[in-house]
Amino acid sequence: MTGAPGVETVAGPGPGTAARAVVAVAPWLRAELFAPDAWERLAGAGPFDVVDDPRALAAALDRLSPAARERVDALVISWGTPPLDADLLDRLPGLRLVAHTGASVKPFVTPALWARRIRVTQAGQAMARPVAEVSVTFALALLHQVPTFHNALHDGVPWADAEAAPPRYEIAGTRVGVVGASRTGRAAIAMLRALAAEVVVADPTLSPADAAALGATLVGLDELLATSRVTMLHAPVLPETHHLLGARELALLPDHAGLVNTARSWLTDEDALVRELASGRISAALDVYDAEPLPEDHPLRRLRNVLLTPHHAAATVQGRLAQGAIVVDELARFRAGDRLVHEVREADLDRMG
Repeated sequence: MTGAPGVETVAGPGPGTAARAVVAVAPWLRAELFAPDAWERLAGAGPFDVVDDPRALAAALDRLSPAARERVDALVISWGTPPLDADLLDRLPGLRLVAHTGASVKPFVTPALWARRIRVTQAGQAMARPVAEVSVTFALALLHQVPTFHNALHDGVPWADAEAAPPRYEIAGTRVGVVGASRTGRAAIAMLRALAAEVVVADPTLSPADAAALGATLVGLDELLATSRVTMLHAPVLPETHHLLGARELALLPDHAGLVNTARSWLTDEDALVRELASGRISAALDVYDAEPLPEDHPLRRLRNVLLTPHHAAATVQGRLAQGAIVVDELARFRAGDRLVHEVREADLDRMG
């Protein structure tokens, strides 16, 4: 590799005037996303410049020569990349594709990007299965009261007291409600059906026939909450989904029901959820929070009927590598003039978290 200070250049095939890409992904994440063969395929698509600190993308681009910047037609981004506003885009006059290694592109796209007809793609499809697996794992844990048992024993509660827990349920034949038939929601429904759960789904964009095709029954949100032993949240982040589950909705959950949230804390009123959990009436398994990192003194950390993970549901080895492979494949399609499989259009942002 060669390049300007703070920027490494990977040589690719073709003359020095060939189109080039910029890969703004931190080293630790590049190692997780790009298997050696994927990195070789990336280089095979043409030369590219590697930016180690996505937060300093503008400064890194300024270190490239004007001729190199003019030849950049593709930009690979990751978490930490600043919004792609007019000032930043002016540095890349030939840019025609932005490929995000994650899912939602909302933090990065701006009107300036769409005005310049720059295409956008992302790798969110690779994150659906691992997040769905965690959601189903959470559901099983809540059905079997694993958090309550584990936390009691971990905290040194006497054995006889630790045995005291609400009734446990097998997943086969148990009603599980899925709020939102997103990519992850659909993957979760398929897994739940494979485990013989009775699945109901609430999603205003689905018809009863659509739900039936997924192996689920379409119901209203209130009915889903009131009749499901476990409720799983997979809805997008939209104005109308903010605090979709507030105090009124949480009160609809049956006694000893469980709530799973691997989507966004946006969907729940966290204060109301803490109050409901503190009563001991329901349990929860959460991967997302209003404040991240979750403060060390947060009340959720002290509740025995709660299972907590640090917003890492999607970060599996296979999932990360699949994300990188999707980006490399999309870049190859773009350079070949083929249809992008994971393209995001401006209108899609209204339905994206």
